[in-house]
Amino acid sequence: MYGMVNRAVEGLVCERFGREAWVQICRDAGVTEAPFVSMQAYDDAITYRLVGAASARLGASPSDLLEAFGEYWTLYVAKAGYGDMLGLYGDTIEEFLGNLDTMHAQVAVSMPELVPPSFEVESVDSGRFLVHYRSNRSGLAPMVVGLLRGVGKMLGQPVEVSQIAFVGEGADHDIFDVRRI
Repeated sequence: MYGMVNRAVEGLVCERFGREAWVQICRDAGVTEAPFVSMQAYDDAITYRLVGAASARLGASPSDLLEAFGEYWTLYVAKAGYGDMLGLYGDTIEEFLGNLDTMHAQVAVSMPELVPPSFEVESVDSGRFLVHYRSNRSGLAPMVVGLLRGVGKMLGQPVEVSQIAFVGEGADHDIFDVRRI
């Protein structure tokens, strides 16, 4: 993952638990790479170790942390100077999510080691849709729940999200049921 992801993990921890908690989490995870360079690629194992160490130190489940991070990530990216770019990909949550693969392809031009997930939106009815999520990385579905909520907040269209298909339970990809509230 790129350093930008790890910097966002740092931002979330520091905002909610303080800088000392972040220092301890890095120490617990055996991470010496911090501070992270946003545009530099890092081994995914570093991020997974940070999440594991944060879970242990903060007494929160990895799923809860990933969900909180997903929501935080959306708002972090918008504040980190990408807000105008994000606005180009859609005015509704369905439109924005339907354009995520295109956005990732364009971002990959400046981040050649980017290995993004894939998102597909399937309309169910007015105010409800399914998001099909495919990734080479395991265990990040809780982050997608938070990401979907964060996108809804960013666009002023709050949503409820529930996961209805799980890779960990034999599905070939994760599926999320998203409802406007």
